[in-house]
Amino acid sequence: MNKRDIIAIVLVTILSAAGFLYFSLNHTSGSTVKITVGGKEIGSYPLESDKKIKVKTENGFNTVEIKKGKVSVKDADCRDKYCVSQGEIESGSIICLPHKVVVGITSDKSAPDAVAH
Repeated sequence: MNKRDIIAIVLVTILSAAGFLYFSLNHTSGSTVKITVGGKEIGSYPLESDKKIKVKTENGFNTVEIKKGKVSVKDADCRDKYCVSQGEIESGSIICLPHKVVVGITSDKSAPDAVAH
């Protein structure tokens, strides 16, 4: 390797790290917990609030807990309890298929995922 190769590798590494830091620091995290049953929204709660919500469906129940900026399903009477095993999340969704319950974190900011030219 000559001097130009080394400079090119260092430059690409620095630019990659700068891009990663830029997108990491500007990542908009969610701030609202939305709970839906069968596709219908039954509640929307601030992620900053600490509360427990009992979600009753025709197939059973789920107990959703919002605490310290995270959300989880603490209890459910479905057979597999996969929703409970997902633990606490700060982004994304927890889904209970047997009860058709979706607990998702959404952002108040409407930012595009991509820009097309």
